Amino acid sequence: MDSKSLYARALTLMPGGVNSPLRACKYVNSEPVFIADAKGAHLFDVEGREYIDYVFSWGPMLLGHQDPAVNAAAHEAVDHGSSYGAPCLGEVLLAEEINKLIPSMEMMRMVSSGTEATMSALRLARGYTGHNKFVKFIGNYHGHADAFLAAAGSAAGTVPGTPGVPEAVISHTLLAQYNDLEAVRKLFEESGDDIACVIVEPCAGNMGLVLPKSGFLQGLRDLCTEYGAVLIFDEVITGFRLAPGGAQERYGITPDLTTLGKIIGGGFPVGCYGGKREIMEHMAPVGGVFQAGTLSGNPVAMAAGLATLKRLQECDYAALEARTKALTGELAAIVESKGKPVYVAQAGSAFTMYFSDKPVTNMVESGQCDGDAYASYWRQMMARGIYLAPAGFECAFTSFAHSDEDFEKTLAAARAVTF
Repeated sequence: MDSKSLYARALTLMPGGVNSPLRACKYVNSEPVFIADAKGAHLFDVEGREYIDYVFSWGPMLLGHQDPAVNAAAHEAVDHGSSYGAPCLGEVLLAEEINKLIPSMEMMRMVSSGTEATMSALRLARGYTGHNKFVKFIGNYHGHADAFLAAAGSAAGTVPGTPGVPEAVISHTLLAQYNDLEAVRKLFEESGDDIACVIVEPCAGNMGLVLPKSGFLQGLRDLCTEYGAVLIFDEVITGFRLAPGGAQERYGITPDLTTLGKIIGGGFPVGCYGGKREIMEHMAPVGGVFQAGTLSGNPVAMAAGLATLKRLQECDYAALEARTKALTGELAAIVESKGKPVYVAQAGSAFTMYFSDKPVTNMVESGQCDGDAYASYWRQMMARGIYLAPAGFECAFTSFAHSDEDFEKTLAAARAVTF
């Protein structure tokens, strides 16, 4: 069994041979490898090749793959049944832990994906305010719900327009460039009496990692407060990664609602949205805003998520950030020594290497980077056992499972790359 033959079989059964577009590796002119096993910071494909992982299932595995405590919790939970469709102890315990780490989430609702979390938060904001329009940022990706697919980031950014999404559906979606506070201010001046919310990745992660400019997040907070709109932080990527309390702890800004995913499931499908009690109490069955899900609060995912959050509180975030900064600095120096300009954005254990000679602050600038150089870099690093995201507009991640040896092997692979 090998990846090439598996991909050929998959192409006859799934669009593009994959269940999520980026996995097809089209943006790096390659084909996917099929993974058979994962342990710590390492992946193993079906042919037995080993890779040092910097994707980590697109973010969830901050502790690395198969963390013993998380595995034990999941195994114990599944021994009591995989799904109840009824309340369970685990969802209460996980909610309490999230509330402890992110106090702004006074009440919350568990769902099964980040997309469910963001689409539900948007519906709630509209129901709470009675307004229809909302502001999103070009290049921010909030999942694949129809209303968010206007100028979205991640793989959605490669699809011209929004096929299958009627224009009427996105007619209430107001767009601004990330980090452009004045553009948001103008939108409020023009439509403030019908803006339900602003939704933002507080540290953008789907046009590569783009850091918020000083004052940008506080400015959004102030505008939402002034106009009575709901501020939603999409922390599906940043939640528990940039700090134990997410981006809102790191940047000191309190949103009205927060959406979570990835890390809170410990590798299992999960999402969550929550925030101010007065807003959350508009959700059914207390209020009139409807949302439901058969697998919401799944006991196995709850157990894995709870074990993950407890383990993370024992970890040294500052040390991992320092190690990540050192790694990315050395990688950048290696690339620059080969005559390629590079700009590195890094926050906590997330980073992006942009093949660009200037900083990247929004989607336009991200799109101006050298995609061909990234594709070449990706293919050569993969050939040397370094597993990176198969597109330059995605984040890379380090984990608490990465060893110094892993980082040294990564640097050695980079030194062998040619352009």
